[in-house]
Amino acid sequence: MIDLKPLKSQFMDKPVAIIGLGKSGIHAHAACEAAGIGTVLWDDNPAAMTEAVKKGANVEDLTSADFSRFSLLCLAPGVPLTYPKPHPAVLRAQEAGLDIVCDIELFHRAHPAVRTIGVTGTNGKSTTTALIGHILKTAGVESAVGGNIGEAALSLPQLSDQATYVFELSSYQLDLCRKYAPEISVLINLSPDHLDRHGGMEGYVAVKERIFRRGGSAVIGIDDKESLGIYERLVKSGRRKVIPVSCETKLSEGVSVTEEGILFHDGVETLDLKPCKTLPGQHNWQNAAIAYAACRLNGVSVSDIVRGLGSFPGLAHRQNIVAVHNGVTYINDSKATNDQAAGVALRTYNPVYWIAGGKPKDGGYADCEKYIGHVRHVFLIGEAQKKMAMWLETLKVPFTLSDTIDQASVAAAVIAEKEKLQNAVVLFSPACASFDQFKNFEQRGDAFVNLVRDIVSGEQTIRI
Repeated sequence: MIDLKPLKSQFMDKPVAIIGLGKSGIHAHAACEAAGIGTVLWDDNPAAMTEAVKKGANVEDLTSADFSRFSLLCLAPGVPLTYPKPHPAVLRAQEAGLDIVCDIELFHRAHPAVRTIGVTGTNGKSTTTALIGHILKTAGVESAVGGNIGEAALSLPQLSDQATYVFELSSYQLDLCRKYAPEISVLINLSPDHLDRHGGMEGYVAVKERIFRRGGSAVIGIDDKESLGIYERLVKSGRRKVIPVSCETKLSEGVSVTEEGILFHDGVETLDLKPCKTLPGQHNWQNAAIAYAACRLNGVSVSDIVRGLGSFPGLAHRQNIVAVHNGVTYINDSKATNDQAAGVALRTYNPVYWIAGGKPKDGGYADCEKYIGHVRHVFLIGEAQKKMAMWLETLKVPFTLSDTIDQASVAAAVIAEKEKLQNAVVLFSPACASFDQFKNFEQRGDAFVNLVRDIVSGEQTIRI
């Protein structure tokens, strides 16, 4: 657990108000209590409040509390700060003139000199963060990984002053970081996502750009317009050393990857990414190239990076091969919750029997449409299935309204095994959120994995 004792004197015995009792909120409470800092907790979910009371926490309805008695408000990233409208407690904290922060900001205020690598972007954050952490560990660098991936920031171990913490940073978390920005800041890419929480694309881009506001170093993927704009502004400001990364253009300065998977650093051929079996496709080569650049900035040798890339186990629900059965490869890409993420999966495989749908997000399916020629048949599920069906009709792509993932998985297996095409893939890459039928993308991915295993074992019968 991170030691927050340095904050105790700063807070002058005033308790911290904590709203949102998920992973980050609960660990913020625990870290504060361990440091002798009082806390008052609130969650709009009565069940979460009941659990907090059982654990002996001090709870209070913070939607109507007097915030002048608190030191600050620690807000869970999922609680609205600005859009679509602020949580009532946020308004009360603002009226009292309090800072509204997240757990990562508390980490920084307690240990401002600790070295961190922060990773943000629309797609690939988790893979890139985990990959950087894996390379550091393989190279013998004292480190820990958390934030928006895996462990909450304040639940991580308190390491030595020579250690490096690697944080995945969501737009919600960056919105709640008042002073913190990483020493090595990484932006992978940008495309429309979470626009309802940031008032549109302009607000979303502005929040992501906050990761670069202090001095230090930066790694930026420049293959999309918004990220390229941030790169150009940052270079012009001179605030940070900036390394551009591209998988579309060979760079004389920076890191680039060719269509064949060869990584160049400042125009010099450096390593081959094709042998990295858990990092298939151009989008994963972008993740690997960005991880390479961040680790080089952190002092890791090229040979250690190559060793780390080769031994990376991959992440669950991100283009994981579940099974190969009767000539068909089954791939779980449940983390693909938007158009761009699903599009990169469709680009990677051909022919594809595509399982898609869920809770629809704003925008269309332009990225998926670029690679729709790889698709033999689409099996649609969830709330988005009728909207996606209308889109597929205009493209004259065969589809089936399957409603649920179990129906879709069996139907896809039937057709894929019947057609017996070479390199056939049943791809679960939803291009939608999971919240219509599942608690999260992990639960949704687990459901697909279990269904595939039943199909392979014969417990789920398919009739060809």
